[in-house]
Amino acid sequence: MERQEILAVIEKHLVKSVPGITEKIEEQKTFMDYGANSLDIVEIVSGSMRELKVKIPRTELSDIKNIAGLVDKFVANAK
Repeated sequence: MERQEILAVIEKHLVKSVPGITEKIEEQKTFMDYGANSLDIVEIVSGSMRELKVKIPRTELSDIKNIAGLVDKFVANAK
């Protein structure tokens, strides 16, 4: 799966979970930079994993610092 496809799915779930985002999503920013709280982040990650059919253990998600980190993790685990 291509990096841009994965980013598009994450962006979709971010915009769905955090109302009012109108700016372009930048990978170097964190979810919190866009106003997401911890529950929103869980929803974004869970929804993205379901849609992409990727399973990543929670322990591997704890070291992710920004959106690019999540994209990288999905790229590494995509089948």
